Amino acid sequence: MWQSAYMSRPILEVIALTADDARAARAGGADRLELVTDMAADGLTPSRETFARVRAAVDLPLRVMLRGTDGFTSGGDAAVAGLCERAEELRAEGAQEFVLGFLDSVGGPDLHAIGALTEVIEGCRWTFHRAVDRAADRDALRKALAGLPGLDAYLTAGSPSGVGAGMDVLRTEAARAAAGEPGYGPLNMAGGGLRLEHVPELASAGVTAFHIGGAARPCGWSGPVDAESVRKWREVLDGQGESGG
Repeated sequence: MWQSAYMSRPILEVIALTADDARAARAGGADRLELVTDMAADGLTPSRETFARVRAAVDLPLRVMLRGTDGFTSGGDAAVAGLCERAEELRAEGAQEFVLGFLDSVGGPDLHAIGALTEVIEGCRWTFHRAVDRAADRDALRKALAGLPGLDAYLTAGSPSGVGAGMDVLRTEAARAAAGEPGYGPLNMAGGGLRLEHVPELASAGVTAFHIGGAARPCGWSGPVDAESVRKWREVLDGQGESGG
């Protein structure tokens, strides 16, 4: 799996919107990128052209968002069909890793939408994104998705309100992962309002992967990723790895 190259240190994933973001994240020590567009809608599917520019700019692992609208529902059959077309285009351009996740009307996993997209991206690794934080039953969602091909990570804050509010959930799920419980095999990646002061507690609980977006942008989403900001996270995370969490 992709994380095997980084077993000796915690994993740092950075949101990128452009090739310049990708270069800055790499310079700061990011291990992987999540490529999106339109952060006003919390991250939607980027264009094929943007993917091509970012892929040409860096050789980091690159996960591409598959999400057509704000919120965590699929938007219906037509929207899912459109996303499947976008996924096919991105695969044709060379995309090999993705991010997706949808809930149904009662807060369970939308297995129809998820199944349609995972059929298109067969053979690719993918992350279930923060829709898990809005699920009616997190444990039931994980168990319903257990064994889906390619699912190797959950991006989660533990709460819709962010990591600060979700710390207890993140600690509990890290323990369940360590115990090998069904549904907890994919990597737990902490993200969503993540701050540097959260890192020691999460690392001590066994969380080994961290996702940042705004924290890498001193000027906010209107400005680019800053390599020095990413480097600060890299140094803090490496310090946790050296101390053994």
